[in-house]
Amino acid sequence: MARDMAAIVVALAIVMGVWSRQPAAAEDGQVDLLLVLAADISRSVDDKKFRLQRDGYAAAIVDPRVVRAMQAGAFGRIAICYMEWASDQDQRVIVEWTRVGSPGEAKEVADRIRDAPRSFMGRTAIGAAIDFSMNLLSRSPFGAPRQIIDVSGDGTNNSGRDVTLARDAAIERGVIINGLVILSEIPLPTNPMHTHPPGGLTAYYENNVIGGPGAFVLEAQNFESFGQLLIQKLIKEIAALPLVPPG
Repeated sequence: MARDMAAIVVALAIVMGVWSRQPAAAEDGQVDLLLVLAADISRSVDDKKFRLQRDGYAAAIVDPRVVRAMQAGAFGRIAICYMEWASDQDQRVIVEWTRVGSPGEAKEVADRIRDAPRSFMGRTAIGAAIDFSMNLLSRSPFGAPRQIIDVSGDGTNNSGRDVTLARDAAIERGVIINGLVILSEIPLPTNPMHTHPPGGLTAYYENNVIGGPGAFVLEAQNFESFGQLLIQKLIKEIAALPLVPPG
């Protein structure tokens, strides 16, 4: 009888142990945010600008303020996927979906961004970049209550599908698209309207690219200031903070 009771106690302990571990296992694939960083490396982004952009992303991801924002949510981590794009057939994932919730994990992502070779120099297909980012979100191994595509670029859509159609399709699926425009002091000689559209590039992104609840676009005056502005942008979207108008 005593042996039977002991066996029952052991069995119950095993069952309770398995049950108690289930929530942790279920939450293991959960993060607070799925964030696709979609960086423009089209022809207007020369080698110097390309390096400044890569370094800006890498520096922003490891910035202590950004890491603290990643740790502040319910799960204490987000998942990042970094991709680069140009023409409608030119998209490449540089950093696959990676969970980030510590300075060490952030550094691993930053190092991979810095070290990867440049893939191409094509036209500017923002719509295709959004569509590609949506596919990345659909195959993420992580679950999250929020999904954001973060598009940075220095020109208008001039290749592939209409960017507004891609934007609207993303919004319908509950995805937010934010933007970071990089201004050029001198219009692109071969196509000045590309970098300097009527009303300015920021207005173009506001009207055609960004969308979803709380979506916003920030404006970097040049590639040199891109990194510092990106830090502010990441903190706002990771922490879901409202955008405060300047001044």
